[in-house]
Amino acid sequence: MTSFLEDVVAEVEMKYETFEDLIFVLPSKRAGTFLRKALAEKADKTFFAPDIYSIEEFIEKISGLAYATQTQQLFYLYKTYVSRKPDPQDNFYSFSKWGQTLLQDINEIDRYLIDAEKLFDSLSDIQEMEHWSLRPGKTQMMEDYLSFWNNLEPIYRNFNHALLSDGLGHQGLVYRTACDKLEEYLTHMPAKVFIFLGFNALNTAESQIIQQILDTCPAEIFWDIDKHFLNDAVHDASYFIRHHGKTWPYLAARGIKGVSEHYLSEKKIKIIGVPKNVSQSKYTGQLLHDIHQGHPGGLKSTAVVLGEESLLNSLLNAIPPEIEGVNITMGYPLHKTPLATFFEMFIALYINRSNQGWFYRDILDFLAHPSTNALLNAKDDPIKETIQTRIKSKNWIYIKASRLWACTHRNDKTLKLVFHENNPNPQEIVQIGLNIIAELRTRPQNRASRLGMEYLYRFYELFNQLDTLLGTYNFIDDLKSLQSLYRELLSSETLDFQGEPLQGLQIMGMLESRNLDFDTVIITSVNEGILPSGKSNNSFIPFDLKLHSNLPTYKEKDAVYTYHFYRLLQRAKQVYILYSTEPDDGLGGGERSRLIDQLLTDGNRPQHIVETQASPSISPSSKHLKQIKKDASLLDLIKSHAAKGFSPTSLSNYIRNPLEFYRRYVLGIDDVLEVEETLAANTFGTIVHDTLEDLYRPFLGEYLTVEGLKTAKADSKGIIEHHFKKSYGDGDISRGKNLIAFHVIHRYIENFIDQEMENVKHHRIKLLGLEEKLQVSLDIPGIDFTVNLKGKLDRIDEMDGNVRIIDYKTGKVTPAQVEIVAWEDIASNYDYSKAFQILCYALMYHKQDPISSIEAGIVSFKNLGAGLMRFATKPSKRSRAKDTNITQATLDQFGQELSNLVLEICNPDIPFSEKEV
Repeated sequence: MTSFLEDVVAEVEMKYETFEDLIFVLPSKRAGTFLRKALAEKADKTFFAPDIYSIEEFIEKISGLAYATQTQQLFYLYKTYVSRKPDPQDNFYSFSKWGQTLLQDINEIDRYLIDAEKLFDSLSDIQEMEHWSLRPGKTQMMEDYLSFWNNLEPIYRNFNHALLSDGLGHQGLVYRTACDKLEEYLTHMPAKVFIFLGFNALNTAESQIIQQILDTCPAEIFWDIDKHFLNDAVHDASYFIRHHGKTWPYLAARGIKGVSEHYLSEKKIKIIGVPKNVSQSKYTGQLLHDIHQGHPGGLKSTAVVLGEESLLNSLLNAIPPEIEGVNITMGYPLHKTPLATFFEMFIALYINRSNQGWFYRDILDFLAHPSTNALLNAKDDPIKETIQTRIKSKNWIYIKASRLWACTHRNDKTLKLVFHENNPNPQEIVQIGLNIIAELRTRPQNRASRLGMEYLYRFYELFNQLDTLLGTYNFIDDLKSLQSLYRELLSSETLDFQGEPLQGLQIMGMLESRNLDFDTVIITSVNEGILPSGKSNNSFIPFDLKLHSNLPTYKEKDAVYTYHFYRLLQRAKQVYILYSTEPDDGLGGGERSRLIDQLLTDGNRPQHIVETQASPSISPSSKHLKQIKKDASLLDLIKSHAAKGFSPTSLSNYIRNPLEFYRRYVLGIDDVLEVEETLAANTFGTIVHDTLEDLYRPFLGEYLTVEGLKTAKADSKGIIEHHFKKSYGDGDISRGKNLIAFHVIHRYIENFIDQEMENVKHHRIKLLGLEEKLQVSLDIPGIDFTVNLKGKLDRIDEMDGNVRIIDYKTGKVTPAQVEIVAWEDIASNYDYSKAFQILCYALMYHKQDPISSIEAGIVSFKNLGAGLMRFATKPSKRSRAKDTNITQATLDQFGQELSNLVLEICNPDIPFSEKEV
């Protein structure tokens, strides 16, 4: 089947002797490339190629103006706004939020040749009516608001005048100027034949220019439309062409040329619902693989049309490796490159810095970026890792540049290049950016990568452009405005792919597909809100005023996308239409597009339409609890740990989950070091323990007294502050949750001492030991290597002649956790871990200093009213009869359970088995 362009070339060749006197005008540059190919394939002799223009190039040539970039337009518009708008004025950052919308409206007004003065007058009147009030006079806010609308017309007029005086124009201004200069252009134009190809929706300026050329010059126009749609009085695919046929005298007299009859020919259409957008890319990759496997040459006439162009990145990763030739029309967006996020984060560092310094998360995120790693790290001094470790170990919540500089022993210029003590201004930030790029160019990983060097070159160009703009305009005076400008420049930049544009698989957006025909077409993201884009109205001009002024609305936009969608289907033999089945997929899409429903409900639709749902194959995964077998090397590690000593905490962790014991105590894998933004529970406990040790140290070997405890209570606040600084590093305790934690600890200590003073009034309490480190050897039958038990006893005292072992807990503990009924539970049930730990302490103390009877218990600071919760045995859970004395018999019984537990840990035939926690 021949393509539209091939049909036109064949007809033109029959009518004209030579191509060199022709001027072809098409909707896009891409179509021009394929037209040249069609001309070359048709030629049987050498000839001069005709002039081929896209419509924008053609109109630019007529107008004599150059297109201003989007950024140039924004600067010209802001300059005009500042000169016209009385105070208060928005700064550039605030202006850029709505300035783009105004630019779009101005562009549309000129492209459709609207009388701007009348439209802006109507817009002002509408705003006046909406803010009409029965109360006399208007508030200052209302006055300022209406003043803005009243100033739009002078802003528009002065903006256009400023551009024209520099030989520039936005698209609409170029089009309006071309309408005015068309007659002059045609007068000086040598005898040429104009041929317009494949147009559909035309703005008023394009329509007038094309009609005038058709009426006054040798010219023809070919429409790329199927007869099926043209004869349908309501189908949106032919909405614009039907309208042109009725309103253009040229078409009314001569008819519409270029009409084909391919849509109802035999073709296979498959509509596939796929969950999530990335799955669409994966599914497309599978389709391409199947096409290549079935017919390798078939990819030369295959196109992937992205309804949502942000899928390009995931699609490139999904293309099978055996497909070599890929031509990408749209280019790779520069804002998706790693360097884009690096400089975005760099600028944001100085925008978000407070008077206290940088928040640690911002620094850690910036340090985690690959470009930061390349910039800072040297072989002999990994600065990045040093800074990260220092931040976490010292608990730096807010960080000044001087702290970062001090992290390295050498005078590192790169570190000072990135982190400055004072906030740079926009000009300085740009210069720093250029210096960073120069440094990155010297790094081996970039010099070895052509793509990396290309990224750096493009950002070098971008920062030079920023430098020029800042030197020309003085209103970018803050970093937020600079950030907005950086994003604006970045959004319009692409990394262009080099290759043969006519070979291999074609990947393009919907607009690039104009006038192009392929045997196989894959269209992605055919969802509402994407194809078509829906009722978005990013404009200051209300819908009713647009209708009255003959400006396009979302209805016309829907018709444009309907035409492009069906035009792709006209000549294709195999069509795959993909849509996301997920209603909220993050890219603006909702349910599947109405275009799919329209295709399915069309009574004259092509046959062989198949609907299907695709999803990745999912095999149900049942969670298998892991097991680690004990080989010889692992047994050596266990023996080494046993020799160093099992602690009560490590053994209770084994009871809770043997796999956690294996990772933490056998392999020595500790928790990842993190910054404690607020005081962690373990640090909280350390401060309480260390404070109590310092407060009670003077009483060691003596009886507690009320007077002594009062003195300790008075000293408690200063000692808590000391241990806060010692355990919490350089973390801030002067505000927020940390300040609350400080007062909670202070209250805990005071309440505990108050309770002690009450006890001292009724009992004689002698302090025997504080934070004593004990280690004893365990003689366990069946184990022929050293096994030690070690631990630190928080407090040992004597109350009315009875020795007590006391363990402090800052968490909540209840009496039920230290009272047991069945001995086998103590070494197998984690609920009794507190009882297990205090019996370990009792056993160690008894082995070091044998005593006939001991009491051991826990003081819980969150349950201080319960007092000392003593270990006890009882005949049943509900029984009130408790035995709190820990005798030799008690320790023997516990020793047996402890031996069984250690035997299990050291048994080579029993693996470390994961428990569900």
